[in-house]
Amino acid sequence: MEGTGTMIEHETEEAAICGLLAGMVDALRAKDLGALARRYEEDVVSFDVEPPLQHTGVAAKLENWKRVFAAFAEVDYELRDLRVTVDGSVAFAHGFGRLSGTLRHGAATPGMWVRATFGLKRTGGAWLIAHDQVSVPFDLATGKGVSDLVP
Repeated sequence: MEGTGTMIEHETEEAAICGLLAGMVDALRAKDLGALARRYEEDVVSFDVEPPLQHTGVAAKLENWKRVFAAFAEVDYELRDLRVTVDGSVAFAHGFGRLSGTLRHGAATPGMWVRATFGLKRTGGAWLIAHDQVSVPFDLATGKGVSDLVP
């Protein structure tokens, strides 16, 4: 692995980041906005699947999750094929995410897989999400998102 530090240090940092993201998944399933807020830098920048193009700050990021929680009676979230790269006090992780669950009106939705990328910063010894981006591939011919792909 490139960068500074030993292989053990990198493995420890990767495990901490995986733990942070696993905690994010747990917070989503519990619909716990406070637990989510503690995982983000105060000035997080988010490129989410819904408008606008950019959400800035933890309050804006939490507004997205509030809308999800209002629409879903039960929320599930899954991260798959997560890869983490760490170098000093910055890191990034990428993989695939899927939001699914039961909507308020009772219908179950399997959700769709999206590409998820997280930019992380270690501040005061703790890893926090400084940037996240979620994207959906699109069909060049139609310009429409392709939502039926599976990793």
